[in-house]
Parts: sequence; C-alpha cells; structure tokens
Amino acid sequence: MKNKIFKYDFLIIGSGLIGAITAYALCKKNFNVLIIDKNDNNFKDNRTLAVNANSKELLEQLGIWNELKFKPQPINKIVIKDYINSSPLLFINKDSPMGSVIFNKELHKILIKKLKTLKALKTNTNLDLRNITPNKLIKIRNRNYKFKKIIVSIGKSINTSSGQKSIIFNKNHHSYVGFFNHENDHKNIAYEIFKKEGPLAVLPSPSKDRRKSTFIFSTNKDISYLDLQLLIKKNFNISHGKLKFDKLINKFPITPHLKKYDKNYIYIGDTLRSIHPVAGQGWNLGVKDIQTLCKLIEQYPLESKIFNSIYYSRRAVESVLYLGFTSLVNYLYENQNTVNKNVLNIGFRTFRNFRLLRDLFIKQAMGKINLID
Repeated sequence: MKNKIFKYDFLIIGSGLIGAITAYALCKKNFNVLIIDKNDNNFKDNRTLAVNANSKELLEQLGIWNELKFKPQPINKIVIKDYINSSPLLFINKDSPMGSVIFNKELHKILIKKLKTLKALKTNTNLDLRNITPNKLIKIRNRNYKFKKIIVSIGKSINTSSGQKSIIFNKNHHSYVGFFNHENDHKNIAYEIFKKEGPLAVLPSPSKDRRKSTFIFSTNKDISYLDLQLLIKKNFNISHGKLKFDKLINKFPITPHLKKYDKNYIYIGDTLRSIHPVAGQGWNLGVKDIQTLCKLIEQYPLESKIFNSIYYSRRAVESVLYLGFTSLVNYLYENQNTVNKNVLNIGFRTFRNFRLLRDLFIKQAMGKINLID
C-alpha cells in the first residue's frame, strides 16, 4: 500500500466556483477527478454572480440550478448610460431573461457538498506547480499519484515550471462591491453607467420583494465609502427611491490579464484570463472554458499531444476580443478628449439605430455566441 500509485484522469488545483464546477462536470462524465485547495473551503465571498443564459443551462444540466434556495433574480432589461450621450441604450429580450443573479456563496456550498460526497475533494492541501507535471509521480499527503491532465483555477498569481507570465492590462484598477435596499421595485433591470470616475453597475439582487440590489464600481482613483454611496444615490434615488446600504463594502484589485499556451497545465477561469467588470462576463467566460474542455474530451484522448494546444486555441479568440473591448472602452472613458467623446457618441448612435447590433449584444450577453465551436 505504501508504494501504491493512485491514478487519476484529472487533478484540479483550486476549488473556487470555476474549479468546483469543472470538477463536478468531469465527475458527471465518469472521469476520475481529484480537486485540491490550500484552504479549508470556508468560502467568504458575499458577492453575487450575473449568470447568463448559457451558464444557467450548464448548471441545469448538472442538476444544480434547481437546488438554489434563494430564487435567482432574472435580468429582463439592461440600461446603459454615460456622461456623454443624453439618451440611454436599452436592451430587452422578450422571449427570456438575458441572465439571472445568484449568490456566490450559495452556489459554492452546493458544489462543495457534492464533491465531498464523491470523495473528490482534498482541502488544506498545497502543491508547488513548479514541481508537478502530468503523468509523473506526485506526492499528496504521503500518497503517490499520477494524473493525465492538470487543471489550474487559482487566479492570476501563479508560478509554474514553464515560467509562464500573463499579458497584463490596466494594473491600477480596483472595484467596490456591496448591496443596498431601496423603497422601489427594481423591476428586474440591470444598469451600467459610465461615469468620469469609472463604470458603475447595479444589478437586481435575489430577494422576495425585489427591493434589494447589488453594485460594482470600478475605478483607477481613490474614493471613500461615503463618496461612493453619494455617487450611487445620485444616480439611483429616482429609479430606486430611498437607499440604505449594507455596512459591508468589499474592495478588490482588478488586473485584466491573459495567459498564453502551456503544455503542462490547462488554465481555466481567472487563471486563464480576467477581464474588466465593465463587460460583466468574466465568470461566464470561465463557464465557457469548462464547456470547451468537456467538448474537447469527447473529440480527443487525454493523452493526445495536441490536446492542450487545441483547448487554448479555442479559447483564445473570445478571450482576446473581451480583453480588447473592455480595455478600449475604459481607455476611451478615462481619457477625456474630443476624439474619444466622438467615438463613444458614434458608438451609442450606431447601437441605437441598428437593431442587428442590439440583437447581437443580447446574444452576447446571454452567452449564445460561439466564436469557435
């Protein structure tokens, strides 16, 4: 028993939301999976997720969506405003919601419970990526393991044997995230307002009376919590009525980045790429990583030498487009001059006048556009 080698198909490092969903999706496909995390899985993330229609479908397929106790709050309408154009852009999908808002912690709790039941999870376990590679002996808690594939889902700050580094954009941004109650019904409307200080998004939060919302404000400037609350009140006291903020407001660094191909590891979610929250699609892109991986294992054996390169090529186009788009939008709004204002004004007019573009935006928001199948 001492020299026994435990052989698995996948080792997943990082049991956050994307890592946990990846592990459970692969387990459902009858792969032998081990997921490890250096922490104890006392998940303290009190934020919400904007889950688009595509991500919802995956959670439904995995049997998770209907287990949520807090009823997901649908997004039936998206309103986009800025400080340049007088009229907002309105996006409405009559057939079905463009997305739903759920609590991060609730989804994670369901996933961890399932992984523990499958005996696929080891917490308080840390590995140095510089010392591990696929198909070679790896020692975990005094046991010997071999894995065909290694998936990494631990954020942007990693050190590997290949010395891979990220392509990084806009280092100095950070976001403020919190909740507020309001006296008016939010009517299942999501808002994105481009202020001079940075973009402010407000989403309907799960609640019985539809009088609770969540916000995320992104900026490269310092702002006090009081000034932040005044900024939100100024923009939403008419639509939402009197506001009362929760005491807890979280501050997170934003480092949009993109990892390149790695022959040893499959990066997924924020480890592969993170984008500025102006797009509101970072987590949903991670779900598409999972879907791409699941489709790939139906087409190629895990031992294939081109497996990793195909995965990265299939995810590259969408990652680059989102990084490019969010970086450009932030540059245009943060660098205020006549040329940039004209570009943004033309962009608003174009979306307003061409229904085809509005329909494409709705499909993108729903995750229904597949750039590479």
